[in-house]
Amino acid sequence: MPIAIVILPVGATEQHGPHLATGTDWILAEAVSRAAASLAHERSTRPLVLAPAVPFGASDHHLPFGGTLSLPPETLLAVLLDLGRSVQACGGRRFVLVNGHGGNRGVCQAAAAAMTTRYDLNVAYLDYWRLARDLDVPVPGHAGAFETALMLAQDGRFVAERKHRDSPPTSAVDDVDLHTAESWQRIDGYTDHPEAADAATGRKWFDQVAAALGDRLIELAEVL
Repeated sequence: MPIAIVILPVGATEQHGPHLATGTDWILAEAVSRAAASLAHERSTRPLVLAPAVPFGASDHHLPFGGTLSLPPETLLAVLLDLGRSVQACGGRRFVLVNGHGGNRGVCQAAAAAMTTRYDLNVAYLDYWRLARDLDVPVPGHAGAFETALMLAQDGRFVAERKHRDSPPTSAVDDVDLHTAESWQRIDGYTDHPEAADAATGRKWFDQVAAALGDRLIELAEVL
């Protein structure tokens, strides 16, 4: 039997404004990965194994808001490397990291590269929201219209009342990632307009992302 591809959703538990569950990032990463694997498994030339989601990420920037359980980047890197080591020890050779939290991006990239050299694994890494196409809202934002719509489609009990607000102020420099503690305080820990989200649109976006991830898994079965 061909060696399986192990899929690991990586999320976070952190403040998502006053209206979304703190588990939003890991819930969505796990849900998209599960749906994609279900769509792809019959067409994949390799078995697909979905691992339990990592529910904690690098979220120190949200600690001031409360409700956040965060790992320092170096700890998250060590956790991912140990999980890769475990896959290799169990006979795995192919590993896919599906990230659901912006603060994890650099760590996931570093982990993927290190697993390849340390454990002789073939590793793919992607942020699930990069598979969303032609949306008229900021993607992924943070607890904004995109994530709120997806959570409404998953379970509306995780979404509280949302009130209209004016567009929050932003600071941007072209081609530069800008990180300041004050910027999150200025926008109350969430971006854009979650009040514009609805479940039907969230289902459409979720299905689009899951189908695209399923297609990627099929491709990875051939090249990874």
